[in-house]
Amino acid sequence: MTGANAHGRKSPASSGRRFEVTPAVLAVMAGLLVLSLIASGAALWAALANRSAGSSASSSSAATSAAGTNDCNAVVIAKKVLPSVVTIHLTSPSGQSGNGTGEFIDDQGHILTNDHVIAEAAKGAKMTVLRSNGVQSPATLVGRVPRLDLAVVRTAPDKDTVIDTADSSKLNVGQPTVALGAPLGLSGSVTRGIISALGRQMPLPDASGELSAFLSDVIQTDASINPGNSGGPLVDCDGRLIGVNTAIATVPTAEGAAGGGSVGLGFAIPVNTAMAVSKEILSSGSFTPGSFGISVVPLDASSAAGSGGLYVNAVVANGAAARAGLKAGDVITEFDGQKARSFEDLVIATVRKRAGAVVKVSYTRDGQSHSTPVTLL
Repeated sequence: MTGANAHGRKSPASSGRRFEVTPAVLAVMAGLLVLSLIASGAALWAALANRSAGSSASSSSAATSAAGTNDCNAVVIAKKVLPSVVTIHLTSPSGQSGNGTGEFIDDQGHILTNDHVIAEAAKGAKMTVLRSNGVQSPATLVGRVPRLDLAVVRTAPDKDTVIDTADSSKLNVGQPTVALGAPLGLSGSVTRGIISALGRQMPLPDASGELSAFLSDVIQTDASINPGNSGGPLVDCDGRLIGVNTAIATVPTAEGAAGGGSVGLGFAIPVNTAMAVSKEILSSGSFTPGSFGISVVPLDASSAAGSGGLYVNAVVANGAAARAGLKAGDVITEFDGQKARSFEDLVIATVRKRAGAVVKVSYTRDGQSHSTPVTLL
């Protein structure tokens, strides 16, 4: 067991081996970093698309400076937020175990987490949740969206504290953050940092190692998160959920294996995306979002002076966008009749569609305007 594959501690009653998934390596960033999902006992590697345009477009220098001069009161936040946070334990029929984190999103016992945290539950693993007050109860899987690495589970409600949510479209680089969860199985852990960047995009491989989807508009933070933090909350100074902690970048060993734990490069799915997905899961149970199959970044200020839009820097082979004729280098100006401002807007609009839905996309290529129907996959 090494680096980002490091498993969380066993609970006193647990026994047997931990879940372990052989990593499928796509690439490393500048040959130095690898990205790993951070459920204790489950790892999947991906490349980090480090695009500076995506990290700066959502922040203003004034807001960034103001946000960066303050620090969160972690004591106050811990008292407010920890009652809404749970540690998720899974035990397979063969005795293997693993853990992650989640948070209550309503008073009906529904818990938001990462799909890779609960993936084994879909294969028959027993799932329980441990509340901050020490009460443990069984949980069931409500629905999962592997394509977006999000899931909802449910346990019997017990006057649980529901986590407050912020608007992730209004975040700023430099803004203080606090991460809560169960790193290495240590429930109730609290760490703090700042938003290091916005708009990061993480391509994810499928089981064969081929690029299958993107986690888009991801929040980068230097708050320490480690295996076991997956699915847990990243919150602002008011204790409001801004993102779902999902992955960390680590420095690999000379042999190419994952390095140690946190090196100050953590990544969280924005709350606007996560809540839109959870609402779809709760409304339909079975939910397969449409996939657009692209990676984009907002245009910089000078380029956006014209029509604005989202610059396409990668297209998934044989994905919906590729089939419709979109190419890397195109600039998407409208999606389904709405201005294309951020990838989060695009993701949320896509989430609300089902696979098979047809949307109109307007874009520019070599200075010429075009539009085309795109059938989501």
